[in-house]
Amino acid sequence: MGRLSTLFAPERVAVVGATDSEGSVGHAVTTNLLDSFAGEVVAVNPNKETVLGLPCYDNLAGLEDPGSVDVAVVVVPPTVAVEVIENAGEAGIENVVVITAGFGETGSDGAEREKRLREAASEYDLNLVGPNSLGVMSTPVGLNATFGNLMASDGDISFMSQSGAFITAVLDWAAERDVGFKDIVSLGNKAVLDESDFVAEWGDDPDTDVILGYLEDINDGSSFVQTAREVTQDTPIVLVKSGRTDAGASAAASHTGAMAGSERAYEAGLDKAGTLRVESVQELFDYAQILAGQPLPDGDEIAIVTNAGGPGVMTTDAVGDSDLQLAQFGDETFSQLREEMPDEANIYNPVDIIGDAPAERFETALETVLADDSVSMAVVVACPTAVLSFEDLSERIVEQQERFEKPVAATLMGGKSVDAGANVLSEAGVPNYFDPARAVGSLDALRRYREIRTTEYEEPTTFDVDRERAREILESGARRGSNRLGVEAMELLDAYGIPTPQGDVVSSPVEAEAIAEEIGDDVVMKIVSPDILHKSDIGGVEVGVPVEEVRDTYEDLVVRARNYQEDATILGVQVQEMVDLDNGVETILGMNRDPQFGPLLLFGLGGIFVEVLEDNTVSVAPVSENEAKGMLDDIDSAPLLRGARGRDPVDEATLVETIQRLSQLVTDFPAIVELDINPLVATPDGVQAVDLRLTLDQEKL
Repeated sequence: MGRLSTLFAPERVAVVGATDSEGSVGHAVTTNLLDSFAGEVVAVNPNKETVLGLPCYDNLAGLEDPGSVDVAVVVVPPTVAVEVIENAGEAGIENVVVITAGFGETGSDGAEREKRLREAASEYDLNLVGPNSLGVMSTPVGLNATFGNLMASDGDISFMSQSGAFITAVLDWAAERDVGFKDIVSLGNKAVLDESDFVAEWGDDPDTDVILGYLEDINDGSSFVQTAREVTQDTPIVLVKSGRTDAGASAAASHTGAMAGSERAYEAGLDKAGTLRVESVQELFDYAQILAGQPLPDGDEIAIVTNAGGPGVMTTDAVGDSDLQLAQFGDETFSQLREEMPDEANIYNPVDIIGDAPAERFETALETVLADDSVSMAVVVACPTAVLSFEDLSERIVEQQERFEKPVAATLMGGKSVDAGANVLSEAGVPNYFDPARAVGSLDALRRYREIRTTEYEEPTTFDVDRERAREILESGARRGSNRLGVEAMELLDAYGIPTPQGDVVSSPVEAEAIAEEIGDDVVMKIVSPDILHKSDIGGVEVGVPVEEVRDTYEDLVVRARNYQEDATILGVQVQEMVDLDNGVETILGMNRDPQFGPLLLFGLGGIFVEVLEDNTVSVAPVSENEAKGMLDDIDSAPLLRGARGRDPVDEATLVETIQRLSQLVTDFPAIVELDINPLVATPDGVQAVDLRLTLDQEKL
């Protein structure tokens, strides 16, 4: 255990605000501790001489040896809570759980109190949970420092929640299903300790097999990704993330910003962190049970053994909906099944051993398929019959699972008749689900966690770039008074080694003609204005302009821009060589800076229909080479990059490198809030960044 070990394994707990007034939070916390805590409970309340038979102290400083208090639970009005925290720090108390509400969740006055709370915790280096917290639990020492109405049962799951009410509901739900916990913490407002702190603590805890969480937000996405990625190499993390909002996308000025809002940032961030994200409480604990009780599979192939055709089909459909696949049995397996099963049985996967099957037939079939090297896991689906004992069947399932050490899930489809068998399975760590889809989904979670553990995380490549030149370009744009830059900043991409077509931004028809003559062929011309984002929509782009028409086209573009917006700032016209779009694929590469996770890269199918087709993927920067390759694989249009319909495949190596170079650029410059390269044309010969626009936070330059 780490720095929070005494929070979860205290010997002496003080309740500041303890009272014997029934119905109060102080009474509930004190009663809960007295009912279950193996250590000493100390009552603190200046208005009481005794509380529930305990002598009562005026304040923490008045305790005998106050420094021996491991945890102070604060249940006092918010106006005096900061003073209590300061007293705890002065007394040498290490851990404080602030149950009191009335802080950041209540408005400006509360936010100011919460700020003072943080400052006090920082001054005394306190481990502070909350405020606005239900409290904490730890079953090994019987710690129930909450005002909930239930104590958790023993187990190997540690659970954190941003909602105290969610914890009380989960405890009630878990009590009926014999689900146990090691530690539970209500995060509250996360003024000091947050999800990253508890993930790190439980990752070091040998008694925590699975970490669960209900989160509404994440304080520091980068810190969480780094911490969770290390922890998930040994301990799985399963999260419900709610509170989906459009924060981060509401003010987006770019294509990327519009398509990569906060929810997608969480998806990408949690994926990069190696966590398993679920959508319901049911899934949360389905995954927890199988991750805690079963080994990881060495492959994706699943065998189904059932005594009922309909549920067998349902299970097969569930496999089809997952990333698992039905195992293809070897000849020896077929031979054994043909010999040992009734003639009416189906010996192909799913194996239907028909309705009159006793437990012995289930065992024989399960033993046979688990012995097959092509089978990585199995699910047993059983419906009740007069000849089948679920308890007997469960004992045989456990025996075969332990013998072959392959993951097995059971679906005993019944009511009260299932209880005895379900208990046998539970004690052995074999999960049981009424719905076969849940069984398959949980086995698929094992597969997903295996992939997380076997993924080799690389450090991002650091390229040789001209960082100072890039800074000059950004600062030059900022000096013009605009926070939006367009193609006038194309040299920014050149500075980071991202290929761009030949060309330049000019401020007169004569200069435009000179650039066109230098290019020596028909050119593309675009109006350059920070006030006109969608140039094509106003006729601000001309393609295939011959050299002899360049001067007139320059004048036409400026007139169209003025007609569209008379007071628009016109920086000039970009004259650019033509890019062969017929021989390439138009993609988009961009970034939107998320408030929690930082730069969020987007890659996908680009061009003028980018927001209509919305074929894209996102990843949190910085990205490694493998992560960049994964972004190419993730889009539906990936076959276009690889030569679909007789086309030559694009230069994927350069495309992957370009993603990494942009990742380095936006990581190096936090002032870049949003950025679009659209289109980024990928061809068999390389890539070309044809257009650029970005948004700056000038205060960060």
